[in-house]
Amino acid sequence: MPDDVHTPSNRDAQRGDLPLVLPLAEVTAGMVSLVGGKNASLGEMVRSLGAAGVRVPDGFALTVAAWHAHLETAGIRDRLDMLLDGLDVSDVAALQRAGAAARELIASAELPPAVCTALRTAYADLSAVHDEEATDVAVRSSATAEDLPTASFAGQQETYLNVRGLPQLEDAVRRCMASLYTNRAIVYRAARGIAHRDVALSVTVQKMVRSDLASAGVIFTLDTETGFRDVVLVTGAWGLGESVVQGRVNPDEFWVHKPTLASGHAPLLRREAGDKALRLVYDSEGTAAVREEPVPRADRERFCLDDDEVLQLARWALTIEEHYSTHYGRPTPMDLEWAKDGRSGELFIVQARPETVHAQEDLAALEIHRIDTKVAPLVTGKSVGARVGAGAVRLVRDAQDLHAFQDGDVLVAEMTDPDWEPVLARAAAVVTDQGGRTCHAAIVSRELGLPCVVGTGRATVTLAQGQSVTVSCAEGDVGRVYPGAIPFTTRTVRPDDVPEPPVPLQLNLANPDVAFGLARLPAAGVGLMRLEFLVNNWIGAHPMACAHPERVSDGAVRAEITKRARGRGSPAEFFVERMASGVATIAAAFWPRPVLVRFSDFKSNEYAHLLGGADFEPREANPMIGFRGASRYDDERYRDGFALECRAIARVRDDMGLTNVRV
Repeated sequence: MPDDVHTPSNRDAQRGDLPLVLPLAEVTAGMVSLVGGKNASLGEMVRSLGAAGVRVPDGFALTVAAWHAHLETAGIRDRLDMLLDGLDVSDVAALQRAGAAARELIASAELPPAVCTALRTAYADLSAVHDEEATDVAVRSSATAEDLPTASFAGQQETYLNVRGLPQLEDAVRRCMASLYTNRAIVYRAARGIAHRDVALSVTVQKMVRSDLASAGVIFTLDTETGFRDVVLVTGAWGLGESVVQGRVNPDEFWVHKPTLASGHAPLLRREAGDKALRLVYDSEGTAAVREEPVPRADRERFCLDDDEVLQLARWALTIEEHYSTHYGRPTPMDLEWAKDGRSGELFIVQARPETVHAQEDLAALEIHRIDTKVAPLVTGKSVGARVGAGAVRLVRDAQDLHAFQDGDVLVAEMTDPDWEPVLARAAAVVTDQGGRTCHAAIVSRELGLPCVVGTGRATVTLAQGQSVTVSCAEGDVGRVYPGAIPFTTRTVRPDDVPEPPVPLQLNLANPDVAFGLARLPAAGVGLMRLEFLVNNWIGAHPMACAHPERVSDGAVRAEITKRARGRGSPAEFFVERMASGVATIAAAFWPRPVLVRFSDFKSNEYAHLLGGADFEPREANPMIGFRGASRYDDERYRDGFALECRAIARVRDDMGLTNVRV
């Protein structure tokens, strides 16, 4: 299979004998110079992975021959060169003027007759396959320098959803072609030394998956924050997937362990619910193709995928990663987009590209940032990266605010616009109200090496213009924004250079949030993991209160326990799932090295401070030598709570297959 990942010249693609349209079923990974990275990858999956069960929507590619024909017929190629030659991309105003002019040149020109005819025929054939006169399609941009192992161009060009009928389709095609010159794409190419003239654009026309009636999202075949390779991260929310990609919602997150998934187990390590407040749906009443609407509370409080669906997506992700790793001749983590059809209930992969941040980093080096403070954070969210940054708050509500941005400011916004990338490169950190770890703000921040806290919900109303803050993503999954400039340290450790100790060293570890980052240390495993840490920090409720919520006397406390258990079936299942999740995350990080777990050893006064604890704990003069440890486990006052702990450990070992856990 040819590995066509470089496009130094477009002369071959400008030949008149090349096809204007190709069905995705006829496209391979080696056709990047003809159909761009996105289409090459889609065609590769259709051709090579369909037999493995990977489901990809049908469609076709309008090739770069159509792009060249459009530019030549309109006579605008030289004018594009004049707009961009010598452009200083750090000059925001000049960039905006040049980008807007370039896009107008392309979008306003009529498509050549031959391109219109080829497009019309291919669209009619696709519609006929689906028994429709004019089927609904997604129109996506596929540039010849995107979705490659060294440059993703994620979100650099435009996508148009629910396009129906030839007039809409032709308009969307022209706008996709024009989006090769979005401000962010111009900057991205300039930063990577890619000549604008050496890049061309193909257009994807793909049958829509009706995820507006279900859910959609993003998959990474590694942990996005640490680069840990043994997990699959699935994120998702209700409605069309653009809401997740653009950072409009805080999505659900699911982690799956690769090695034990491959051995036939069901290692769904962790589920974290996002608020999923908005969803993107078809606009059946107005003139727009899609619109945003609020998500009903009942849907916000449940996960957008069930466990079997998460595991199915993770299996497909493994299949795709293995295929591309073989194709490129090296381990190739993948960045995928998925969608669920609300009518058929079927899952689809709608996009696949190599992951480009952690795949290129120096895996022999481990950069450790530490911050030591007892100051309460101003806001918290999901951490992106593992760094720390400090600076003055710069609130950005739209592009007009970018002109006041100073080097080293902390950019704070409801969500970032991909066109802001020239300014993001000058920021000390990024903080957003919305978004998850797979949104564009997170992806760009990782590429730039910036600490980024997404999904805070209230940063733009809590943080003040010019306020000095420190943004920490070095404390696990939770990112924190502290007041003032707080000292922090950074050091680089090369685990391979650490001398082998005379005895095997194991870690004392009970915080799952930092497990993936510590897994690269040359430790022999985890010698002590105390379950009371999980009860206190991950669960917060007394085990017996979860086993018997009806015996909790305080109505407000009982309501809080019920709230925490929402979406899990019962407080008992909530306790088991959260404890199993914490243990499994650490076990997966160090797999197959042993992880020794100690059952809970709270003292009665410590247990009493947990939610519902006062109803189950005795008052002891000396809790240190009282009702604790093994004396509890078979006592009727705690037996049902201990049973929940045992159920959690059994789930980790038996269901997830993490037999490196020992108790």
